[in-house]
Amino acid sequence: MTVSTKVRRELKEEAERLGVKISEVLRRALEEEIKRRKLAELEKKLQELSDPLSRIDLDRIVQAIREDRESR
Repeated sequence: MTVSTKVRRELKEEAERLGVKISEVLRRALEEEIKRRKLAELEKKLQELSDPLSRIDLDRIVQAIREDRESR
């Protein structure tokens, strides 16, 4: 897929002069931004789940599993 963008002529000329591969830089920047936003999305979901998960009584769950196993 091709995506295009506009940049100032001076910027493009300077990139060419310095041997910067613009497409590689843009691709890498886009990948990093997507990774950053996915991480932020996951962090938000974890925050939303932290309160309900903190209310779970693990000892009670372990006890229920043991009782179930013993009853078999």
